Amino acid sequence: MARFLGFFFCALGGHLFKFGFVTRLLRFAAGAVLLAPVVIQQITALVEDLPSLLATARERIAASVTPLTNAFAPPLDQFATQAVEQGGRVVLAMLGRGVALVNVASLLAGNFPVLRKLLADDHWHALVRDFFVRHRAQTPYFPEIAQEFLDYLQNGRESEPWDPPFILELAHYEWVELAVSIGEEGREKGDADPNGDLFSGIPLVSPLAWNLSYRYPVHRIGPDFRPDTPSPEPTHLVVYRTRGDDVEFMQINTVTQRLLQLLQKNPRWTGRRAVTRIVDELHHPRPEMVLEAGRQLLEDLRARNIILGARRSAP
Repeated sequence: MARFLGFFFCALGGHLFKFGFVTRLLRFAAGAVLLAPVVIQQITALVEDLPSLLATARERIAASVTPLTNAFAPPLDQFATQAVEQGGRVVLAMLGRGVALVNVASLLAGNFPVLRKLLADDHWHALVRDFFVRHRAQTPYFPEIAQEFLDYLQNGRESEPWDPPFILELAHYEWVELAVSIGEEGREKGDADPNGDLFSGIPLVSPLAWNLSYRYPVHRIGPDFRPDTPSPEPTHLVVYRTRGDDVEFMQINTVTQRLLQLLQKNPRWTGRRAVTRIVDELHHPRPEMVLEAGRQLLEDLRARNIILGARRSAP
């Protein structure tokens, strides 16, 4: 049998030599036979050394990446154990999850810059990690992650001892600034005459002018001002977008707030009618003075682009 096989391969080799195949075939076979034990030994050693290799890789990553990445990295023993038990899929899944978490953390830090500055690193990282793990987002779009984060703060999160008392109001205010900056509604100005009479005509309030009230003076909060208790009186603000697409705010009193509310809730009212309603509510002894002040206020709001102009036609 051995002689037959030897003869067969010799004959086959003779034919293959004619086509130049046998040399490459024999070299490949010999190399495979010689290298197989080495390859198997290397693979075995790699599997046995996987925990230490992962530990080394983890140390090198920790030395080169930002503190933000380190804060979200999984514990080393968990990382290595799962990798050994389940193989490369676990490694890829955990790396992918870590990258996504870092991206979300970076995005939220940009959307809520004041809140990020006020929280210690450990507290911020814990907050983002809890949001990432517990919150079930309703949108896959990154520009809407800020709204998901606000919903998480308001409805899906238990307060922590290190929370500042104004955390919800500050987050809402910063989210409003973002929403006004990216909103598209204010670009549709065809219904407004920018030079129209706001007193005899119908003022059109910009849809990107948000009329807000807070217990805390959120527009002043920062590293140098952290109130512990609400203000004696509510803080009324209008956050709006200018004609140059900048986002600004205006602190207003209750009269201005009431005027904007009346115009927004009654889109057929003239400026005079809205101001007259306020005069009646105030029972002011000199209504003419209030009417004139109301006229000037309407013009000031138009200059700021809070009022776009007079409606060209009644809605």
